[in-house]
Amino acid sequence: MKQDEKLGTAHLGKLIAEMALPAVAAQIINVLYNIVDRIYIGHIHGYGDMALTGVGVTFPILMVISAFSAFAGMGGAPLASIQLGKKNYKEAEKILGNSVGLLLIFSVLLTVLFSVFKTPVLYAFGASDQTIIYAREYISIYLLGTVFVQFAVGLNTYISGQGNARTAMMSVLIGAVTNIILDPVLIFVFGMGVRGAALATIISQAISAAWVIRFLTSKKSVIRIRRKYIRLNAKTVGSIAALGVSPFIMQSTESLVMITLNSGLQKYGGDLYVGTMSIMSSIMQLIVVPVQGVSQGVQPIMSYNYGAGKLDRVKGAFIRMVSVCLAATVILAGIAIARPEIYARVFTGNKELISLTCSVMPVYFLGITIFGIQMACQSTFLALGQAKVSLVIALLRKVILLIPLAITLPKFMGVMGIYRAEPIADFTSVAVTVILFIITAKKILRKDEKDDMIGEA
Repeated sequence: MKQDEKLGTAHLGKLIAEMALPAVAAQIINVLYNIVDRIYIGHIHGYGDMALTGVGVTFPILMVISAFSAFAGMGGAPLASIQLGKKNYKEAEKILGNSVGLLLIFSVLLTVLFSVFKTPVLYAFGASDQTIIYAREYISIYLLGTVFVQFAVGLNTYISGQGNARTAMMSVLIGAVTNIILDPVLIFVFGMGVRGAALATIISQAISAAWVIRFLTSKKSVIRIRRKYIRLNAKTVGSIAALGVSPFIMQSTESLVMITLNSGLQKYGGDLYVGTMSIMSSIMQLIVVPVQGVSQGVQPIMSYNYGAGKLDRVKGAFIRMVSVCLAATVILAGIAIARPEIYARVFTGNKELISLTCSVMPVYFLGITIFGIQMACQSTFLALGQAKVSLVIALLRKVILLIPLAITLPKFMGVMGIYRAEPIADFTSVAVTVILFIITAKKILRKDEKDDMIGEA
């Protein structure tokens, strides 16, 4: 039996655990790249609070870079898994190869663009004259490793998509451990400060990227990177783009959200308020990444079985996924609401910043308690190749709701309006997503059941 075939035959509960647990671990480990940097940076003697705020301002750029890797990776990997379910290995390799080509192009364009325009972009993202020096130091070095980020993040989905969740986890683990070791050495021992944190990150991503490429070119991989498929094919790229635009918007609009929030906090509050968002965006990652791990672990199972026509396994996987995702956000966001100081003190020793963060965090995270439902539904639409509905959901929470609310509410509520915009957007988007899912999913699965009956007849 090939590695991918277990996706359609193994016991569903055991298979989900086998796929989801390494994916959760990989997501948690992956977020350490940014969070460990911020923890160390926030404790640099003499200027840690300003450096932390400056690095926080670079977060939108990091999200844009990550969004392009998601466009190629999360847009292509579910399609490749569906083809694996159909036993069409050649088409799956073609999708993989075109994703590699896209990631190479994205790497060059993003490196050049942000390197040239980094200063005005950072000011637009909420940097002040006091924090711009730290933001520039960090992003200037980070951009040199853009190609490593693209490959490490974008291609790792193709490893988990063929049933190798543990191998995918190892690629992230190797980089994260390297980063954790290098951070204190470069920041404190060599006295490189913020530049040391950025250098540690790109070295770590380079090692992860090398691991991913080595696996996807080896005999261990069910599908491999082949030179003949790296040349872009319009039809294949179109298929990747149709599905990839949804995760791209989800991540790139996170950048737009951070720009809106940081600039609003700077306008209505100042550097200290921008500092609270640097801390809370990191905490948000800690809450969301386990849920992303579960959904990414289950997604290949759903895609493979959808391609193989095993709809009962698709439904069973979804029910388990939404239950786990909801439980995770209720528990993790609940801790942030009930005991915000647990998180805040990890990132800074500044008492004023800790106090302010603890006062706004319960408001900001209120809607995240039920956000696991939306993430499960969003992942299911991607798994089933439903690009249009997935795009609507991706646009809804951030572009249609959160950004306008974050701009409008502070005019009436002051700086607290920015924090209140998040839970209002969350509750509304979850409600709409559930309605769309109930309507759309039934139609999709019912249609495929009819197609199977016609085929059998």
